[in-house]
Amino acid sequence: MTQSDIVTNRKALRDYFILERLEAGIALKGTEIKSIRAGRVNINDAFVRIEQNQAVLIGANIQPYERASHEQHDPVRPRRLLLHRKEIDRIEGLSAIEGRALVALRLYWKGHLVKVEIGIGKGKLQHDKREDLKKRSAEKEVRRAVANFNRRKV
Repeated sequence: MTQSDIVTNRKALRDYFILERLEAGIALKGTEIKSIRAGRVNINDAFVRIEQNQAVLIGANIQPYERASHEQHDPVRPRRLLLHRKEIDRIEGLSAIEGRALVALRLYWKGHLVKVEIGIGKGKLQHDKREDLKKRSAEKEVRRAVANFNRRKV
């Protein structure tokens, strides 16, 4: 099966150390699928909460489908995630540890189904974010220097 990203939550990757990733199905309505196909989705503020022994995606914004005839969906309604009982119990235990959160990392197609990648994240402090920025800029400089060196050699 092929996987293609619909949207990625870059904010979560900046704000959290991702300790573990897992895949979940998501229960959607027909108009939501059509909006996702049109690219009208945002998961920057999306997170997962365990409520009444079910995993629920909260904060995902799927805009209403413009050409829907009579039934529209609420753009930020809580959406049920499709996980096995053991997976729900496990992530509930991992997220109960202080300083950990369940964040939505990306939404993607797997065949004709929409899946969400959930990350168990530990919050980064300000100095951790600065270190990541320094590493990225150093790697960029190295790549640039190697490219310039290779260009001159030809």
